[in-house]
Amino acid sequence: MGPNRLTGLDAARGIAVLGMFAVHVGPPPAPEGTGWLLVAADGRAPAVFTLIAGFSLALARSRAAGPPPLRATLTRCAILGALGLCLAALSPGILVILAFYAVYFLAAEPFTRLRTRTLAAVAGASVVLGPVLSYVLGPPLGLRTAGRGATPVPADLTSWAGAGGMLRELLLSGAYPLLTYFPYILAGMALGRLADLRSGRSLRLLTGFGAAAAVAGYGISWLALGPGGRRGPLLEAVAREHPWAAAEPDPVAAVLGEQFGAVPSTSWDWLLVAGPYSQTPLETLGNSGVGAALIGLLALAARARRAAGVLRPLAAVGAMALTVYVVHALALAVFLRGWSGWEVLAGFSGAAMLGCLAWGHFLRGTELRRGPLEWALRVLTPA
Repeated sequence: MGPNRLTGLDAARGIAVLGMFAVHVGPPPAPEGTGWLLVAADGRAPAVFTLIAGFSLALARSRAAGPPPLRATLTRCAILGALGLCLAALSPGILVILAFYAVYFLAAEPFTRLRTRTLAAVAGASVVLGPVLSYVLGPPLGLRTAGRGATPVPADLTSWAGAGGMLRELLLSGAYPLLTYFPYILAGMALGRLADLRSGRSLRLLTGFGAAAAVAGYGISWLALGPGGRRGPLLEAVAREHPWAAAEPDPVAAVLGEQFGAVPSTSWDWLLVAGPYSQTPLETLGNSGVGAALIGLLALAARARRAAGVLRPLAAVGAMALTVYVVHALALAVFLRGWSGWEVLAGFSGAAMLGCLAWGHFLRGTELRRGPLEWALRVLTPA
């Protein structure tokens, strides 16, 4: 496969980045016409992006002579965390994920040393345990019906109370907390160990099992809430515990919209939901399946030279994902605050693909070819 071996993975990451653009600046998702693209991105884009981060981490470790020194990991996490806090302080109108990423990568260190079977078992268990713990720990921490979905900012570090609140947000109650998003990192790491990007058979298995997992996750939720009759008790819990949402067109979605990254602790039936940002076991399974199928499908496509050429714009974005994410957040904070719509989404997506292609073309053969922030992160990290 030569240089195309990672094109599919980069293209999958690029699609996840453009999916986050769709969530941030696209029109509201509507299940009709082109609106289905936004429905597909809603909730899945950050999940797939996180799963691919775990997959890439496993690939990087498999190629390395040994684990990096702890100092290198701490440095990278500190830079990502500081970058995320500063971006969030600019109030770009999006839920900045980078500070949470710093926690994910730090937490992943012990798991990189596990055997593949053990890692796969831990990943599978975390898909269930993370959401269940989120549900159980909500009431003791005063988060039974509200108080979730925040992102930390530098001002939180000015007091002990603020620092404690930041820690709680990063681990449990924030927009992308460790408890419910770290399973994507573990699942990606396990898939990165099990899948061989050089093997067509392995990629076909990855695509097939991913599709099956997606159907299982979303399908079981549909069966439980539909024919299984559990939506009725869930709506009763909404009317009882979240009365403000009872008059909304979709009360369940309205409650989830205020509980980003967490499971509302008002009814066990919430664990049967698989809607965007519900972070239940079924949504995590479904989103992980989508990510696995996407990686497998695009890696298979990249084996053909013509298809690899078609995927180049997406792969260019995926290879510079950190730079693209930061630039788009800065643009929203400084120049385009509050802008949204199909035209804005098309502008962001087109500018990202063209800009990344141009950057890679003019700087090919140099250390900067994979992006300025990617280069800076590598330079600042101890060898």
